[in-house]
Amino acid sequence: MKYTTITRSLLLGFQASLSTQLYIPSAAPNTTTYPTRTIGGVTVVDTELVREAQAFARSHSSDVVWNHVVRGWLYGTLIIAHNDTLRATVDAEAHALAAILHDLGWDQTPNSTTVSSDRRFEVDGAIAARDFIRDHSHDQKAWDSHRLQLVWDSIALHTQDSIYKYKEHTVAVTGSGILMDFYGPSAGITQQEYDTVLSAFPKVQFNEGINQTFIWLCGTKPQTTYDTFMQPWGDYYVSNYSSKGNRVFDTIFTTSA
Repeated sequence: MKYTTITRSLLLGFQASLSTQLYIPSAAPNTTTYPTRTIGGVTVVDTELVREAQAFARSHSSDVVWNHVVRGWLYGTLIIAHNDTLRATVDAEAHALAAILHDLGWDQTPNSTTVSSDRRFEVDGAIAARDFIRDHSHDQKAWDSHRLQLVWDSIALHTQDSIYKYKEHTVAVTGSGILMDFYGPSAGITQQEYDTVLSAFPKVQFNEGINQTFIWLCGTKPQTTYDTFMQPWGDYYVSNYSSKGNRVFDTIFTTSA
């Protein structure tokens, strides 16, 4: 179908590259031990804050978005499990929270408290996640400015793999796990592991749901989508959407002497 072909072509443009070898900046070892449970065949962090984040994200997500969110979290967790360095250094709770809360900017509920009229959806999600942690953490000392920044950066940069893979390991893993939901297993994850997660959280109407979300963003706040990976959705699908004249290419020299 033309619809599916266009959607797949646009999604391919979304991916600059998903390296099978993550760039892992040096970091101090993470010795924190968290309670765990198993979801979709994957052992995940199971703190009270993580559970509260799941409930919060589910209340702001459609079925399509929720399953995507969980798959991204589980794939990131599997990336960590397959890498000795990451197991020793990733802030597992920060990763969990960032992955779970990363698409709060996709909430299409009218007057949603997690969506602005003038910010990119990634920034909406990052701000909402930071506010959530500040409001719900029962140990404020545990969430210092560095950990909050890890979560903020993980969400704000999760669509920019050419940037996030050079950030802190927690940020890189978050983005890589999310992107893996679009492009299949890598970074040591086997096809069987990938498919087990997919079976537990299937992609029911995934292409249609993601496509509609990007169209909604281009239609409701187009100024946040120019010069981003979403711009083609506006160009293809949204009436009166005009990227020409709004791109950096069009405006960067307009005030030059």
